[in-house]
Amino acid sequence: MAELTSILTCPQCGKRTTEQMPTDSCVFFYECPGCHTVLRPLAGDCCVFCSYGTAPCPPVQAGAGCCAT
Repeated sequence: MAELTSILTCPQCGKRTTEQMPTDSCVFFYECPGCHTVLRPLAGDCCVFCSYGTAPCPPVQAGAGCCAT
């Protein structure tokens, strides 16, 4: 069973926000509620959860690969 909650940490201001991850889509853009920076996946990652979260997205957790492919 995949972990569906992840804590996103903004690389600009350090704000940590607990978010629910969708199981049917990727999150490519996320606006930090602290500084309003729009986060995008880092090179090689498929979504903001894989780049900035405490848990990768559900497809990656399941071993199915990136949710963008």
